[in-house]
Amino acid sequence: MSHTFVTYIGAEPSKVWEALIQPEGTRRIYFDCILESDLKPGSPFAYIGPGNDGPETLHVYGEILEVEEGSRLVMLEHPGPSYYENHAELTSRIIYTLEQAGSCTKLTLVNDQYSDNHPSVGKAAESWAIILSSLKTYVETGKSLDFGW
Repeated sequence: MSHTFVTYIGAEPSKVWEALIQPEGTRRIYFDCILESDLKPGSPFAYIGPGNDGPETLHVYGEILEVEEGSRLVMLEHPGPSYYENHAELTSRIIYTLEQAGSCTKLTLVNDQYSDNHPSVGKAAESWAIILSSLKTYVETGKSLDFGW
């Protein structure tokens, strides 16, 4: 299974990149989580924020596979332990690619290489639509979307 999303954001790629990796942006995009990582290939990463296990819930974690500063980020991810007991066995790959498109950024996101019987496959399309909509809104307006949750 593979999910591919393409969206255009009214900002330079450097601004979109910052929103994807800096705490101010990730909190707005990823449900109040921050990205912890040095963003070097082979390094671990974790999205941590409020959740089932309190204010420091581990939501997603894994390994950085590739980084091209400002244009490409590839991660091997696992869902956090509060979601699935077999979280360490569950993986998928996430690829963010940022390209200049006039005065905009073309963002292509691919989520693929799901491990067998990964329970998040069916939820991924809706989750990514929310995240990418949040990213676009935050980068273009500085505001967060209110989903009424």
